[in-house]
Amino acid sequence: MLCAYVGTHMSTPTITPDEFFAADLRVGRVLTAEPFPEARKPAIKLTIDFGELGVRRSSAQLTVHYKPEGLVGRLVVAVVNFPPRQIGPFLSEVLVLGACTTPSDVVLLRPDDEVPIGTRIS
Repeated sequence: MLCAYVGTHMSTPTITPDEFFAADLRVGRVLTAEPFPEARKPAIKLTIDFGELGVRRSSAQLTVHYKPEGLVGRLVVAVVNFPPRQIGPFLSEVLVLGACTTPSDVVLLRPDDEVPIGTRIS
């Protein structure tokens, strides 16, 4: 998870609907979560099931609000079509999404109700 924190006083670039919809956002279920002490910033390694898209891994900077054991079984929203990113010895394959009030204070985005894993967000 990259928390590109932008304070409320900052402006962000404008994108087109086509640029937004190029990101493939999907719902997944966390299968495993474990500490990632090798990461430069405190993080948790996640293994996430996206249904027919398969199981993918992510490194997420979630340590302010979450413990690994509390993430297992939870639904999350992630971008699944970014290229993989090497983070130390770990290959992060998806970008888990969260609300960032500061670069290290991340609250996960998730559906209000149960939905099938792999469901596309639009």
